[in-house]
Amino acid sequence: MCDLLRINTDRGVMIHDQESRFSIKGKPIYHFVGTSTFSEYTVVHAGCVAKINPEAPLDKVCVLSCGICTGLQHHPRLVYFLTFCLLVILFSDNSVSFSCFVGLGATINVAKPKPGSSVSVFGLGAVGLASAEGARISGASRIIGVDLVSSRFELAKKFGVNEFVNPKDHNKPVQEVIAEMTNGGVDRSVECTGSIQAMISAFERVHDGWGVAVLVGVPSKDDAFKSHPTNFLNERTLKGTFYGNYKPQTDLPNVVEKYMRGELELEKFITHTVPFSEINKAFDLMLKGESIRCIIRMDE
Repeated sequence: MCDLLRINTDRGVMIHDQESRFSIKGKPIYHFVGTSTFSEYTVVHAGCVAKINPEAPLDKVCVLSCGICTGLQHHPRLVYFLTFCLLVILFSDNSVSFSCFVGLGATINVAKPKPGSSVSVFGLGAVGLASAEGARISGASRIIGVDLVSSRFELAKKFGVNEFVNPKDHNKPVQEVIAEMTNGGVDRSVECTGSIQAMISAFERVHDGWGVAVLVGVPSKDDAFKSHPTNFLNERTLKGTFYGNYKPQTDLPNVVEKYMRGELELEKFITHTVPFSEINKAFDLMLKGESIRCIIRMDE
């Protein structure tokens, strides 16, 4: 993780002079997460901009932001698109102000499953589905989806998930269920819920000797991760990631090229498109868990 992100994004100021570029009636308005992407016009640090293929369709690659984005505005010189917490901006020279693409990177860059390996994904929301897509791209042969909502399982098949576990359907811990399914545990596990119990289950059910668990979800501040030391002594590995271990300025263009070559199927993530006048519908879909990513067109 770069110092630009660690030091400056939470302060809401520019890196050079620690000042904001925005104000209303003399009162400073601070930059949001380094990009201020809820605003119609913005100023960003050069480190927050990456250049992508000018042929890439912006209403598709917009989802390659944090988590893998939610809205799009087409303007003669600007295109905006919304991540789960940010807007990201594409300029007329096809530079993109980015957040990142957590799910893919958590699997491809951090878990690093080998072809033919087994991967469990805890949580089948947008980030979890992106993690499953990363496992599919990596050549994993068994991709086990774990979620409390069984209705998500059918959709997850489109992202490479070929086995499903709903913890509510069993009278034993889910890590025991997965151990029985996989003869001792999976090779890789990615946790995408933020639930401490899911994190523990993901770690305790990777195979001893070589298993790797990656934590992606963000827990509550008072949560504590607890697992018996034997789980570490048996040579399981626990990792965490923020933004999928991508370096967006150089890696985002490469991921766009994966899409352009047909290796990454972004269309699967886009379940709805609405005009800006119906933005509340997009939020309702998100809160009800009925959408993965919803494109918001500001020009309609």
